[in-house]
Amino acid sequence: MSNLIRDPTEIKTWDEEVAVLVVGLGAAGAATALEASRTGAETLVLERAGGGGGTSAMSGGVLYLGGGTPLQQACGFDDSEEDMFKYLMASCGESPDEAKMRLYCEGSVGHYDWLVEQGVPFKQTYYHGCSGEPPSDDGLVWSGSERVHPFCEIAKPAPRGHVPQVENQAGPLLMKQLCAAVDASAARVASNHRCIALVQEPDGHVIGAIAESFGETRAIRATGGVVVTTGGFVLNDRMLEQHRPAALRCKFRVAADGDDGSGIQLGIAAGAATQHMDAVSISLPITQPWGLKRGVMVNAEGQRFIAEDSYYGRLGEWALLHHGGKAWLIVDDAIFEKPEYMPEVAAVGETVAELERELGLPQGGLASTMALYNQHAEAGQDPVFHKNTEYIQPLHSPPFGAFGCAVDDALYAVFTLGGLDTDVDGRVLDPAGDPIAGLYGAGRSTSGLSVGSYSSGLSLGDGTFFGRRAGRTAAKG
Repeated sequence: MSNLIRDPTEIKTWDEEVAVLVVGLGAAGAATALEASRTGAETLVLERAGGGGGTSAMSGGVLYLGGGTPLQQACGFDDSEEDMFKYLMASCGESPDEAKMRLYCEGSVGHYDWLVEQGVPFKQTYYHGCSGEPPSDDGLVWSGSERVHPFCEIAKPAPRGHVPQVENQAGPLLMKQLCAAVDASAARVASNHRCIALVQEPDGHVIGAIAESFGETRAIRATGGVVVTTGGFVLNDRMLEQHRPAALRCKFRVAADGDDGSGIQLGIAAGAATQHMDAVSISLPITQPWGLKRGVMVNAEGQRFIAEDSYYGRLGEWALLHHGGKAWLIVDDAIFEKPEYMPEVAAVGETVAELERELGLPQGGLASTMALYNQHAEAGQDPVFHKNTEYIQPLHSPPFGAFGCAVDDALYAVFTLGGLDTDVDGRVLDPAGDPIAGLYGAGRSTSGLSVGSYSSGLSLGDGTFFGRRAGRTAAKG
């Protein structure tokens, strides 16, 4: 038997017994604990760090919500569950979980209300001009590719990035409020406690866990279930090498210490199946500010490969996973401005041919790309990638410059999206699709809404939404 699994016969005395045992106190763990304890179930949260927060507290704090939330309505945007559903099904990778997606979209307005009830503040104002968390304390932003071809033809676009009211990074505020709500609830938190094993009956039923704190171990029985909400595995090089080695090339891993895959490994040891372990979010925020979307992004052959007005998570994914992490954003003097995440240009030329030589691109490749782009841009068109006309402008004004968007030069921010296979109620499933009794999961230790391409706010959104469902289900036992 794996050292991650203990036989109940090894437990001479249980140190504690609760109804629901939650492992991890990030956003998903907090939501799980709040809902489980609200039902009256005795709930204990194990947190390996000195306090709650995890990667959620290090994030931008954006929550992807829609369908006509009060915040969207206050800012003058019409949205529907169906448009939200169609966009997410089209943009979240190949074959996302339709049942989870439908539930999420149908419950999105109610979930926004729940977050407000927990004390999370949202300023009823809209910010235009950046993707993800704004530099202001405005509450609503665009956080995906809703306005980009082909998604804008599939579903009516609407901004769905809901940001707690604080300037810049909102993750700390979000977790401050959620942790305060947990503290005010009947749930208890055991900090500095790391779950090192699950206790599992021979028939597969998970009945508790072993926790370690400052060298001492405790056996905790969970009569309703154990809920794994420990985060992803982006800090685990071995797991990345197995499932998505390209992620190892990214300079910045969006993670707290707990994103080492430990919770996923606990689930696997208990017989769980995993889903989409190769799925990652890779952000390349080169088009911040948005004026740089008027540039032309090319690969190592000097050819365009994506619409430049795409969400920066889509830019990074395509550049790294489909073009070897080699890319440049070409600008001319008329549109040049300094990107927020890239202080220097990689090359400058008085002509496109000179810029091409400076970059070491194949002769004629960039020149032909720019000639074709400019030809159509003169008429305000982009028949190749269908960039929004707002960002189509001929690039004729020398000098010409290139921002280096290669993975070795630029900020590529990565985190994992795959994890334990769960049903819509948070039950962890085995390879046959059957629930493992007593084992539940939520957040990035599970495979959620996005199974490929990403929009900002989906992790915090689905982690809290399905964490609540997992908490209610585990409480029923």
